[in-house]
Formats: sequence, structure tokens, C-alpha cells
Amino acid sequence: MSLIPIRSGSPGEDSERSDAARNRERLLVAARELLDECGVDSLTMDKLAKRAGVGKGTVFRRFGSKAGLMMTLLSDAEAEFQGRFMFGPPPLGPGAPPLDRLVAFGHARIGYLLEFGDLARAADQSVYTKLEVPATLLWHRHVELLLRAAGMTADPWLMAIFLGATLDPERLLYAVRVQDVAPERLAEAWTELVTRVVGKA
Repeated sequence: MSLIPIRSGSPGEDSERSDAARNRERLLVAARELLDECGVDSLTMDKLAKRAGVGKGTVFRRFGSKAGLMMTLLSDAEAEFQGRFMFGPPPLGPGAPPLDRLVAFGHARIGYLLEFGDLARAADQSVYTKLEVPATLLWHRHVELLLRAAGMTADPWLMAIFLGATLDPERLLYAVRVQDVAPERLAEAWTELVTRVVGKA
């Protein structure tokens, strides 16, 4: 099974001209530099175009929007995360009991969001970009299958949605940065939540 990027490539991207590929890489390098310097919220498409030395139209043709840019920047990290829960060692990967894998999944996702949450937050401009990208659908399906494997029969599809909502990047970042919630507390709360959910399956 191949990994699913958080942002799909545009038609014909495999045969992308070399100059277009160089422009794309220049834009991504410039975007990462700007993120380091000013953060997600201050990064604009104008700033990116100037830093990369291209026209603003090139930026929009390549990424469509700021959210599209953020999704592109997330793709490598998302593919690595997918590889860990689909093919990696247990308990996150195959080979551990379903509950252990659910616990490990939440812990790993919390760690992912604490590292990449600002990008994820900026990419989630609408309910459609947040919930309907292939990567999100993949890990929602993963949680659903683990719930089924743990014996849940009371609508595991919907329960997976509810569990996924607790891993919202904006909410988790607010808890850590504003409410001073330690990451360890987030992990402990996830463990308690899924243990209770599976225990009542």
C-alpha cells in the first residue's frame, strides 16, 4: 500500500518541466525560511513571492492558496507518520493488541501536532480541507478499524470521528500554549479516554 500525501499533486505533475520543478523547490525553501523567521500567521503569499524571486501569480498557480502551501509543506511529515502506524513496529504499527495501538496512535498524533500543529492549523481553513483530505480519511479509517478489532459494535465509524475531534491541532496547541497543559497530560488523557471507550465496547 502506498502512502497518501496530505495534498494531491496537480495533473501532469509527474512530467513537470525542470524549470517548474526548480521554481517549486525555490518556493518551498523560501517558505520554510519565512516560517522560521516570522511564523505561520505572518507568512503571506506576497512575502513568499518576493523571497523566492517569482511573481505572485506563480505562487498561486503552484499552491492555490496559503492553505494549499501549508498542506504541501506537511506532506513529507504526514507520509512519515502514516508509515509509522501502517508499517512500523508495534505498538503503533501492526502486531500489538488494538487498544495498545489506539493508545500509541493518539500519543504519536499528539507529538506530531505539537511539532507540526501550526502548519496543520493553517492548512485547515475549512471543514472540507480539514476532514476530506485523503490523509485525514486514512487515519480516521485506521482508528475505526482498531475500534472494530477491539470489539466495538456501537457505530465505530462515528466513534472514530469523535475521537479524532479530540486531536484537533488548534485545540491542542491552545491547551499547551495558553492553558499550560503539559504534553504528558494530553497523552494520559488520551489513554484514559480510549481505554474507557474500548472498555464499554
